[in-house]
Amino acid sequence: MNILLIGYGKMGRTIEQIALERSHHIVGRIDVQNRSDMDLLPRDAVDVAIEFSSPEAAFENITYCLRKGWPVVSGTTGWLNHKAEIEELCREQQGAFFYASNYSIGVNLFFRLNRYLARLMKEQPYEISMTEIHHIHKLDAPSGTAITLAEGISLENESFKGWSLAPDRQQGRVPITAEREGEVPGTHSIRYSSEIDTIEIGHTAHSRKGFAQGAVVSAEWLVGKKGVFGMDDLLEKL
Repeated sequence: MNILLIGYGKMGRTIEQIALERSHHIVGRIDVQNRSDMDLLPRDAVDVAIEFSSPEAAFENITYCLRKGWPVVSGTTGWLNHKAEIEELCREQQGAFFYASNYSIGVNLFFRLNRYLARLMKEQPYEISMTEIHHIHKLDAPSGTAITLAEGISLENESFKGWSLAPDRQQGRVPITAEREGEVPGTHSIRYSSEIDTIEIGHTAHSRKGFAQGAVVSAEWLVGKKGVFGMDDLLEKL
């Protein structure tokens, strides 16, 4: 499989390592300094693009890939106000687009656990809160993973209509505390607290390899398909 990497920071390099271990070929490594190099690649040179760039560049990068006819797997967060436009473009172009806020298989199982617990706690007298911790280089807050968790809670409990970022705490919104420290790959915890006790679930990533492997597996799965997909689609087939 010929893979174009868009975004060649730490995550991009880890994806490259996993892709090479799985016998794939990297046809290009695109970063902010050489973005014009994508114009030099013919349409049939790329089987799939894996895009982990920046919130400011993601929309333009994904649009470029879809218009060129390249399936694209994206893990960039912080741009989702444009996601509906990308999905519509994908359908217009009869392309393939795969998005996840987090490509770790463990995290996606955690998403399911989060929704199940939210369903159980719907009628219980507990206060909910969430904390996410990431490395100091992460540009957006809260993380896309935290937003996905909050959306999962809102789907199961109609008393919540979104999220708010601490120290702002709004009624009817899941409060999220976002911390940035060191080189932490990602930690997310959800707490239900009362005067009697506290129930807490969490996920801690120990390295970027889980995210990178999930992205490469998603790219392998996406090739040959048309439409808009996410991790739920992939997990149903694993």
